[in-house]
Amino acid sequence: MSEELPASPSWLSPDPTSWASGGLMDNSTGLGTFSVEDSPLPPSQLPLLVNPWDIVLCSSGTLIACENALVVLVIWQNPALRAPMFLLIGSLALADLLAGLGLVLHFTCAYLLRSDSAQLLTVGLVVASFSASVFSLLAITIDRYLSLYYALTYNSERTAAFTYTMLVLLWGLSLCLGLLPITGVNCLAEEATCSVVRPLTKNNIAVLSVSFLLLFGLMLQLYVQICKIVMRHAHQIALQHHFLAATPHYVTTRKGVSTLAIILGTFAACWMPFTVYSLIADYTYPPLYTYATLVPATYNSVINPVIYAFRNQEIQKALWLVCCGCVPARVAHRARTPSDV
Repeated sequence: MSEELPASPSWLSPDPTSWASGGLMDNSTGLGTFSVEDSPLPPSQLPLLVNPWDIVLCSSGTLIACENALVVLVIWQNPALRAPMFLLIGSLALADLLAGLGLVLHFTCAYLLRSDSAQLLTVGLVVASFSASVFSLLAITIDRYLSLYYALTYNSERTAAFTYTMLVLLWGLSLCLGLLPITGVNCLAEEATCSVVRPLTKNNIAVLSVSFLLLFGLMLQLYVQICKIVMRHAHQIALQHHFLAATPHYVTTRKGVSTLAIILGTFAACWMPFTVYSLIADYTYPPLYTYATLVPATYNSVINPVIYAFRNQEIQKALWLVCCGCVPARVAHRARTPSDV
C-alpha cells in the first residue's frame, strides 16, 4: 500500500509541489523559493497542485485591488478632493491597492515562475504595501486629532505641509522595510533563521510586529483623546442650547464615539492575531496557524475603503457622479454629524 504524503502549501514550503514529489515539508510561510532537485520528474512535468489557502489569499487580493482602485481613481480624477484628509485616504487606498496586487502576484509567481527573485520581489511588495497601509492609518488618526484639537487653524497651509511631510516619511519608511528582503535580509541561505513568513527572518518579523504594537498603542491614545474632545464639544453645545441627554445631538455624538471604537476594534481584530503569533512562533509551527492569522490581516485592507472612503460624504458624491452621473438628494444634502469623525 502506498503511503499518502501530506500536502505542503506554497506559502508554507519552499516548493509548492514538494509533497507530490517526495520533498521535505517546511512549515514556514514561504513566498517562493522552489527546489525540485529531489524530484524524478523535470519541473515542467510536475503536477500543478494549488493550495486552497492560496486561492483564498489570491481572491482577497483581487477584492482588495478592485475596491481600492476605485477609491484611488475617484480621488485622482476629482480636483475637489485635494484636502489633507483626502490625500491621506488616497494614500491608504494606494497602499491597500498595492497590497492586493502583491497577493495576486505572489500567487502567480508561486505557481508559475518558481524563482527566488520573484519570491523576494513579491514579499518585498507585500511588506512595503501593508506597512504603508498601517502607517497611513496612523497618519489619518493624527490628522483627525489635529482637525479637532486645532479646529480654527486646521485648514491652513501649515497643515498641508505637515500632511505632505507625513506622506513622504511613511512611504519612505515603508519602502525601506520592503527592500530589506531584496537587499539580503532574508533566510533563503539559512532556513533556521526563517520566521513564519518565509523568506523574512525572525528578527525582521519581530521588528515589524513590535513596530505594529507601538503604532497601535499610539493610535489608541489618539482615539481616546479624540473621544474626549468630541464629548467635551457635545457637552458645551448641550449647555448652550439646553439640550437633554436624549436629544438627537447627544445620540449622534454617542454614535460618533461608537464609530471610533469600531474603527480601532476592527483594526486590532484584523492585525493583532498575526502580530502576536509572529512574535511567539517560528518556521517549525504548523502552517495552518499562520494562514489562520494571516488571512484576517488581509481583510483589514478589504474593510478600510468601507470605513474611511465610502462613508465619506464627498467621496460618496464623487462615486455617484462616476457611476451614474448624478447625486441623490439624500447624499447631497446630508449634514455632517459627529458619527462621521
